[in-house]
Amino acid sequence: MLVLEATACVAAVEVDADDASDTRTRPKGAEPKSAREALYAAQSLPALEASGNPVAPLVREYIDIFPDKPSSSRSWVLHEIDLVPGAKYCVTRQWPLPGDQVEAIDAFFESRRQAGHVRESLSPHSSPTFCVKKATGGWRIVHAFNKLNDTTIPAQTPIPRMDMVLDTMSGSTKYSAIDLMDGFYQILMCVEDVPLTAVSTPSGMLWEWLVMPQGLKNDPVTFNRMVSNLLRPYREFSPSYFDDIFIHSPQDGMIDVEVHLDHLRQVFEEMRENKLYANLKKCIFCAPEIPVLGSYVSKEGVRADPEKIEAICAWPVPQDQKQPRQWLGLAMYLHHYSKNFPLTIQPLSQLLKADATWSWRPEHQTAFDGEDEFVNRAHHSKPFHVVCDASDFAIGCALMQFDDEGRERVVGYQSRQLKQAERNYPVHDKELLAMRYALIKFRVYLLGEKTFAIFTDHASLRTATKSPHLSQRMARWLSLFSERPLQAGQDKHPRRPRFRRPDYVESGRHAIGDEDDDECAVCVAEGVAAVEVAATSPLRDLISAAYGSDAECAEMLKYLRDQSNTARRRLSSRSRARVDRYVLDGKMLTYCVDRSDHPRIVVPLDDDLRARLIHEFHDTPSGGHLVREKTFASLSRDFYWPHMYKWVRKWVRSCEACQRVKPSPSKQAPLRPLPVAIDPWSSVSMDFVFGLPRDAQGRTGVLVFVDRFSKMVHLAPVAVSVTAVQSAAIFLEIVYRHHGLPSLIVSDRDPRFTAAFWTELFKTLGTRLKMSRDGRPTRTCKQGSRRRAEKLLHVF
Repeated sequence: MLVLEATACVAAVEVDADDASDTRTRPKGAEPKSAREALYAAQSLPALEASGNPVAPLVREYIDIFPDKPSSSRSWVLHEIDLVPGAKYCVTRQWPLPGDQVEAIDAFFESRRQAGHVRESLSPHSSPTFCVKKATGGWRIVHAFNKLNDTTIPAQTPIPRMDMVLDTMSGSTKYSAIDLMDGFYQILMCVEDVPLTAVSTPSGMLWEWLVMPQGLKNDPVTFNRMVSNLLRPYREFSPSYFDDIFIHSPQDGMIDVEVHLDHLRQVFEEMRENKLYANLKKCIFCAPEIPVLGSYVSKEGVRADPEKIEAICAWPVPQDQKQPRQWLGLAMYLHHYSKNFPLTIQPLSQLLKADATWSWRPEHQTAFDGEDEFVNRAHHSKPFHVVCDASDFAIGCALMQFDDEGRERVVGYQSRQLKQAERNYPVHDKELLAMRYALIKFRVYLLGEKTFAIFTDHASLRTATKSPHLSQRMARWLSLFSERPLQAGQDKHPRRPRFRRPDYVESGRHAIGDEDDDECAVCVAEGVAAVEVAATSPLRDLISAAYGSDAECAEMLKYLRDQSNTARRRLSSRSRARVDRYVLDGKMLTYCVDRSDHPRIVVPLDDDLRARLIHEFHDTPSGGHLVREKTFASLSRDFYWPHMYKWVRKWVRSCEACQRVKPSPSKQAPLRPLPVAIDPWSSVSMDFVFGLPRDAQGRTGVLVFVDRFSKMVHLAPVAVSVTAVQSAAIFLEIVYRHHGLPSLIVSDRDPRFTAAFWTELFKTLGTRLKMSRDGRPTRTCKQGSRRRAEKLLHVF
């Protein structure tokens, strides 16, 4: 069971204000694809005036609240960062970047400095800055607020309930929608928390934000609280949801247009007074129906967004027995709890029998079209979860809920074909692309959720998202996950739906089948996202498929199949020297040094595949985070690629868990024996022995003196409370009086021997004291002499 730990891999990303929700606009010159896009395509002042929209004069009057860029910040709204008790400095080292990215970062901060958004900082906190490539060109500036977000206490401000917003809006006659613009930069940071927002740049600068930067943990909550407070007097006709403001007006005995214009004027005036700005291109005015939070609201009520179920409703008519079986596999998973579903699909079930003759009839078409009836309306009081899937040719997702009886219901579907460039992505990038696609399409449902789950099916996402140096594409996609932190949890999902329409498949392309399904594990998030990962495609198939992208392996496979001189000449000199070590085992290329060696699977030049193998042999519970030699020995028993040991050494050396948990080996001085004594009583060992039977004077110990040359022993009875001064007197009486002053005295680090009096005494006498190591008292007196003396005293 594999669990994706996404907390360490998701960075808080500074994105353009329009990018986060820019799913409703198309490139300039492109034709709208749906009624939704047609609504937004006409939203400009000239277009409003040309179409005779009654709101056009009002928009011209308040044109200052629709600027290209906001000009000032509000001083009465402050964003605060509450850290968990005991939180330390949030510091992440800045890594170097290419020159063009450094220039883009410096230009960005210079523009923000001129706008009064940032200033130079001396803060002890620091978060790194880097860039990701925009789809339209240029660089997007990214702040990795990971550590700061991890130590931030999540805000508990209530989020507006979408079901209440929809219920209050349905039944009106005129609707408008306003999309707020660049709202985060309009909110000031609390003065005490400004140092926490410090960010570093590759050019060596440290800046701190005076306004609320995008990417902080509680940014959306602060912005929503600000908008809700401003519009509280108008909530009867103007509900809000984060950066979306909706205005709805019933007829109420008056001309509905006049009522609606009055409502718009009140909202516009409030926006002007509080310097709240909107993006005119993303606004809708005076329409009989508008899209609201994933649904359409009109006088007739609330209906589902047709785009949410387009992927299933537009499923092509089956042409053979295989295609309706694919459709039923999806439908049975998504709707086997529906009351009338078995009866509805009964004609299709009969068509799939082994002895049935393929003939598509009207009753089959009726059953096929009945899919639309089983898409349910979202209940915003219940949690959502998303199921994603990706194949070689398409991606798709389903938004789902559990009803009151615990049955799983489908709220909406989305799917699309992969573009030509996307089909070349690695498998984990396709799965991550499906997750990103789901979060964009179902964002209005999921943004207000405290917890929800996304189910996907690729184990490499667990390691691919952990790297601090993500690819440009992955870093850009992960920006959608930065609105809330991720936490790892566990759960199971019975089965994943399929979004693999037959008309998406190209000829000659192989679709991944259902036989590779396995148990799932889910990441439960506090906020925006959670991810469930399942073990999927067999490793041998992944390796075999990757041989084609490695020129050396591909040429070796051709030679082993043909055994021709021409194929041999195409091999590199290194491969020709080792050609006898390679053996073709079906589709797998194996390697063995000699006949006694166990054949090992050759892993092609695929960084993701090799990293996944090392991760499984080192980071997993079965790997046990062993040292590099043991990890290499375990991995090299079954796999081989050139310079494998260097890969393993670099991986183990950079393993965060190993560095954090395993103690670093400290250098220790070598053990050296004491010098051999050359004269009697020139070198003396002494030590205390306590715990002996009490004598007549109440003494329970002896002070032992041993000549290291002759092993002669002197014993002096002492009490437990013997002092350093008394010990020195005993030494002078027993040793010095009979044998003179020794040149070397060996003892342990007993306080009686290390006292100032004792040290000063022997310094005056010219004798060197040699202390034994801690925990090695047996070196002070010879073990045999001490043991015999102690045994003799116990006997008597």
